[in-house]
Amino acid sequence: MPIPEEGYPLAAAVSPRVQVVETTDSTNADVLAAAEEDPAGWPHLSMLVTHDQRAGRGRLDRAWTAAPGTALALSVLVRVPGLPAHARGWIPLAAGAAMTRAVAAQLAGTGNTAALKWPNDVLVDGGKICGILAEVVPGDTDAIVVGAGVNTRMTRADLPVATAVSFASLGLECDDDRLLADYLRALDEHVQALLSSHGDAAASGVLGEVEALCATLGSDVRVSLPDGTTLAGRGQRIDGDGRLVVATGLEEIPVSAGDVVHVR
Repeated sequence: MPIPEEGYPLAAAVSPRVQVVETTDSTNADVLAAAEEDPAGWPHLSMLVTHDQRAGRGRLDRAWTAAPGTALALSVLVRVPGLPAHARGWIPLAAGAAMTRAVAAQLAGTGNTAALKWPNDVLVDGGKICGILAEVVPGDTDAIVVGAGVNTRMTRADLPVATAVSFASLGLECDDDRLLADYLRALDEHVQALLSSHGDAAASGVLGEVEALCATLGSDVRVSLPDGTTLAGRGQRIDGDGRLVVATGLEEIPVSAGDVVHVR
């Protein structure tokens, strides 16, 4: 899909800077470099967006690629001055919740359902439609770049794995501008709530929002941990640090990082 001539007016009404590029290797890498070089030129909620990202990255350093015109790649700069360091891990979860809400708005009346898979994958009818990666700007811990890749116009044949979906593969049309605007608005609401509560995710309502959207809770899961071991159990809750608490039957184990598979 070509970039619309009118740009993204709904998103531009929310963001102070919406920069659209025909193609790039990585929107996250671009915004990280630009924000480091010109902080004043990239205020809070600035966004870079493209329909053709050639060398994107996902969580756990996975490659993320899509045929030109079939996906929406975007990176948003979030500035969080005063947010305690321990609370910054909530930014990617908050972004996942925000994108889940934005995707859900696109699905109204269709019978399809959006949900969050811990920590920040967005699912539609159980298939992954969006992944999110957050990175801190070098030299500025108050600035975080949140990248997202949304499968918009991929055919079933284009989908990278059997567990992925796109709006097109579900027979749906995505309104990109509305999706971006809804996402930016919800992301900012979550960030401001965290700032106002001095990083208390429960008091801010962000913990409750993430839990309400999270399909991992109540599901049997298998978690591949960074040390190579696997943890099996049921997603019980999310704790105050944003960790997934897995009940194994014998104990409850908090997981801060890992690759989660919903068993059923």
